Amino acid sequence: MKAITLIDDTNPRSLELTEVDTPQLQDGEVLVRVTAAGVNRGDIVQAEGKYPPPKGESEIIGLECAGVIEDPGTTGHEKGEEVGCLLAGGGYAEYVAVPEGQLTPKPANLTLEETAGVVEAACTVWSNLGMLAGIQEGDNVLIHGGAGGIGSFAIQLCKALGCTVAVTAGSQEKLDYCKGLGADVLINYKEQDFDEELKAWADVILDVVGGPYLEQNIKTLNTDGRLVVIAVQGGPKGTLSLGRMMPRRLSVHATTLRARPRPMKAEIVASTVKNVWPLIESGQIKPNITATFPLADAAKAHDHMDSGDNTGKILLIA
Repeated sequence: MKAITLIDDTNPRSLELTEVDTPQLQDGEVLVRVTAAGVNRGDIVQAEGKYPPPKGESEIIGLECAGVIEDPGTTGHEKGEEVGCLLAGGGYAEYVAVPEGQLTPKPANLTLEETAGVVEAACTVWSNLGMLAGIQEGDNVLIHGGAGGIGSFAIQLCKALGCTVAVTAGSQEKLDYCKGLGADVLINYKEQDFDEELKAWADVILDVVGGPYLEQNIKTLNTDGRLVVIAVQGGPKGTLSLGRMMPRRLSVHATTLRARPRPMKAEIVASTVKNVWPLIESGQIKPNITATFPLADAAKAHDHMDSGDNTGKILLIA
């Protein structure tokens, strides 16, 4: 099969479409012919050599895709079934082996291409905001990086569940985009200090920046507030005042999805399909795909994400 390969370890854009071996199925896996793959920040970091796949998983980049089952293996699935796939790796390819617990049905109202743009975001957002932080109607939720793929999905999920949503972004254009998705409070982090604007406001914060925002996030949380850090784009280290946290019973969670064991991922996928797929199929959450590239142009897709100009979701079409 053809797949994207990093040709030069010192050049994260040396992504070329090459011939590689088709995956051999293990028990409980299906072989999926990929229609489209989502592009995620983790893909760029992996190409930079900083985010290797978990041991035993595919070295090929790609954390999500959608396509058609080519070989159901030992599972109860059928050849020709249209599915979404949550992956630890392997999405930038013509075929990928997927544990059956990490398959989703294709939402009835989405194409396979659109499905490829919601799987990873849906599982990430729901596992952190729904399953971990337990957001509920009436909560105030702050989403950092609101215009990205994760942020776009999180805004819509929170609004569908009856929350008030604040976002941070770095331009008026991106803030306008967030407003169009339903965001209520818009903060340009280049011009405003979000902790001053939202002091003791947030019940839940979803953060992709990490260390540099840690103390500001604590100031922004309300009593019993929950901070969930899912990426460290600004760096992993920051200052944390326990004295500020204890009187208000604040909690900090730092999580990743990719490194979790397969049974845990299967639980997350099942919960996401149960709780989030109805919101997608009702139109309350949309994929918001804003750019597509041929699979062979993976390097251009990474350039587009890294430019800082993109909003929403980027796809590679196989």
